[in-house]
Amino acid sequence: MRALSDFPDAHLRIFQRPEVPPASEIQSVYLIGICGTGMGSMAGLFKEAGYHVSGADEAAWPPMSTRLREMGVDFHEGYDEAHLTPPPDLIITGNACIPTHPEAQYARQKGLVQQSFPEALAHFFLKDKRALVVAGTHGKTTTTGILAHTFLHAGKDPGYLVGGVMTNTGTSYQVGKGTHFIVEGDEYDSAYFDKRPKFLHYQPTCAIVTAMEYDHADIYDSWEMYREAFEQFAGIVNPKGTLALCGDEEAVRNIAPFTQAQIRYYGVHFKENHVSAINIRPVDGGQFFTPIVDGLPLTEMFFPMSGKHNLTNALGVLTIALAEGLTPEEIAAAFLSFKGLKRRQEVRGIENDVVVIDDFAHHPTAVEATLSAIREHWPSRRVIAVFEPRSNSSRRKVFEDAYAQAFHHADAVFISAPPLRHNDDPANFMDVQQVTDRIGASGISAAHFPHAEALLPALVQMVRPGDVVLIMSNGGFGGIHDKLLHILRENTSFVPRKEG
Repeated sequence: MRALSDFPDAHLRIFQRPEVPPASEIQSVYLIGICGTGMGSMAGLFKEAGYHVSGADEAAWPPMSTRLREMGVDFHEGYDEAHLTPPPDLIITGNACIPTHPEAQYARQKGLVQQSFPEALAHFFLKDKRALVVAGTHGKTTTTGILAHTFLHAGKDPGYLVGGVMTNTGTSYQVGKGTHFIVEGDEYDSAYFDKRPKFLHYQPTCAIVTAMEYDHADIYDSWEMYREAFEQFAGIVNPKGTLALCGDEEAVRNIAPFTQAQIRYYGVHFKENHVSAINIRPVDGGQFFTPIVDGLPLTEMFFPMSGKHNLTNALGVLTIALAEGLTPEEIAAAFLSFKGLKRRQEVRGIENDVVVIDDFAHHPTAVEATLSAIREHWPSRRVIAVFEPRSNSSRRKVFEDAYAQAFHHADAVFISAPPLRHNDDPANFMDVQQVTDRIGASGISAAHFPHAEALLPALVQMVRPGDVVLIMSNGGFGGIHDKLLHILRENTSFVPRKEG
């Protein structure tokens, strides 16, 4: 197994950076790639903390561009070294930035202070806090949101940074005045000058690992390398803290020997789970369950999201919340009031009795779990899945077999074929035709199209009253959600097909 010092490798030696001054000496912060989901939230944190914040991005699109303007953050569309004159006190470099990026290159040449996103978060916001870090291949954004909401509802005023917008607060971040800071711990690399996984920067007091399955094939060459990152993460959890591991996942249980923290398993299947659930009753709008903690039942709780994976996420939160001193009554009340996150099974609209749902799922396992939850929630409706494999990892051939099997809960499948990008290897690129052919061979209608605009007419022809259209992508997908709702609502040429 590699040591922590092995992760930076040659990158840190090639790209030497000036030392970052104490936070008290920083007044102005500039973010390269400011319109990204995480970077925009980081801009919000710095703005809320009283810093002057500015930045740039290649393209500035809503909703992040709108949010930045509402925050009073100055930003440029397009990159130019002139943006760094006069020089800011600190430059935060997003991980999409390459060494030859004009602003990053200028910053190096001028000896300006640069940090990666996770370095800045740890340096400015996690010191002297009890850092609660949520990691995992799937479910970490939702779990982080549930955890943040639980501590907020209990009056703990935590800081938090979530990779999605929490519906209850309308935000994805807060500096907070409490003793806790809750953060989503991503295993992706930190920056071109720091190839360590982001979550290795966060010095967790307590942590949750929701799932482990090979992902990010663009930066991890193998499952072994991916697993090692999580083993390292387990090893940095405070020995006096708690590491909550999803006991239902064998791969997650296998990282237990790498930590000195107290291990607490949670889930619904593994017989040795410390925190589990019985009497699970799915109903319209969520599910009831009775938590079991160390063999003893608590009072019945209600969690307003469907699907076993969401119940499991809630059990992970219950585990850490109890370990950090919250009462079962506080946790139950928080669960009851949780309204979810944007882009996580979010109903974007209902027109002509067609429910249009947006979800961030892009890994095969997440696609299957989301479809299962939608099928559970709307058992009598036809489910049409619309999917865009957009991320660098999801487009790779290694996931072809898994995608071919991930849509078995759908009645029809539409896939937008990913375009070949400059950094894609054609030999390692997913063949969408193969995927849809195999889905079709299983008896499910499946088709693929070059982009959202080409897909939309065929989708409109397929949809009929009573359907649920589940749209999955980690990007904007060409605004297909709103376009479909507009057609359903206003286009008089649209005549939904009737059953039979």
